[in-house]
Amino acid sequence: MGMDLAGRTVLVTGASKGIGAAIVRRLGADGATVIAHCNSDVAGARAALAGFPPGRAHVLTADQGDPTAMDGLWQRALALVPRIDCVVLNAAILVNSGGIEDGMEAWQAAWDSQWRVNVASPTRLMKHAVNHFVEQGGGVLVTMSSWVAQRGSGSQATIAYAASKAAVKAAAQTVARHYAKAGVLTYIVAPGVVRTQMSVDAAAIVGGEAAVTAGLAMGEWVPPEELADLVAFLATGRARHLSGATLDVNGATYIR
Repeated sequence: MGMDLAGRTVLVTGASKGIGAAIVRRLGADGATVIAHCNSDVAGARAALAGFPPGRAHVLTADQGDPTAMDGLWQRALALVPRIDCVVLNAAILVNSGGIEDGMEAWQAAWDSQWRVNVASPTRLMKHAVNHFVEQGGGVLVTMSSWVAQRGSGSQATIAYAASKAAVKAAAQTVARHYAKAGVLTYIVAPGVVRTQMSVDAAAIVGGEAAVTAGLAMGEWVPPEELADLVAFLATGRARHLSGATLDVNGATYIR
């Protein structure tokens, strides 16, 4: 069943592939105006927006490896539309090295890069979005975290990734607690193993895709489209008292 998002504008980061592209396609199908952010894959972002009516699809580039670039991204987004109703913080990287057992140079690189992309940049954009939402009387913030933020990573090599996903989750929860009365609805989505290239790469260091699949309760990876369905529902703003929740999407493999 489709969601009625006509008249609502949504900014989605990391929209050129995987989960982000699926979210963009679903939001567009439900009538939203979408601002699709990408680092440099403009073709991928435009492909996700294919078929959108004129005026309802925009692509903006910004390097999420530079947190200060989020200031310009936000300003350019507001130059395109009068207001933004929902922001989906989806863009992230996963570095499959730099763990406990690796050298200090790899450790430093993994922590530095994932801190910038997965924490410093999305929380900086979060700051802009929340202030905007407060000014306009409300808005929706959806932060894509991961089940590793709750249960830890399945590999010591990706300890920095797990920590980054926990950090951005805590930031979103802080927003939820302090801005609920201002009409800011905040949700954290914590996927398990999703059918994306990032998950394929991560599986390679823990025994391969077959080994990962064997450990899943449903015996299958989460389709990005299911996450897109969830985000589209949250973007409607109808689930007000769900604000602050972390929504686990992992096919019953991790239950708490």
